Amino acid sequence: MATAGRGRPRSFDRDAALDQAVRLFWRRGYEATSIRDLTSELGIGAPSLYHAFGDKQQLFAEALRRYDTRYGQFIDRALAEEPTARDAAARVLHEGPQRYTRRGLPTGCLIASGDANTDNAEVRDLLRQLRNAKVAGCAAKIRADVAAGRLPADTDATALGRYLMTTLSGIAQAARDGVGRPQLERVAALALRAWPTAS
Repeated sequence: MATAGRGRPRSFDRDAALDQAVRLFWRRGYEATSIRDLTSELGIGAPSLYHAFGDKQQLFAEALRRYDTRYGQFIDRALAEEPTARDAAARVLHEGPQRYTRRGLPTGCLIASGDANTDNAEVRDLLRQLRNAKVAGCAAKIRADVAAGRLPADTDATALGRYLMTTLSGIAQAARDGVGRPQLERVAALALRAWPTAS
């Protein structure tokens, strides 16, 4: 007679469980999310969680990749699809307030706030690398505009890229603080006014 296999139950949906973990980390951050929180949210025991995802840090790293692909990739798409850096910035600033205040999802941005209050250097480094990669992507788009004469020759591409991402992070944090979408949209519109133009 066949016996039940050990480990995860056959009903376990790893993909759905990963998305649940994303949302829990998104709401609470890495440090404030315990293994008990995760097993309760995912509806599995600790052995099944470890078997499916490894330890909490490994699960968080995978959750970040899922978040960036499923929820945070609007920045990369804007940079790839818009013809100019200003167009990309306008799109990102337009979409950010909407994305950070969507019904049925946590407010804010996991990449912006997921390492709050943690002393885990690897987690902090992972998020720092992700944030810096977004800045680098913006800076590359800005440099192309400088080369094409659409921005002043003395534009500091890295500083301008960081300005955009810092503004977006501030909007995300304000959303977590309960600031409504209309106010966030006004902040985004003000931020875009500071974008330089070719003389």
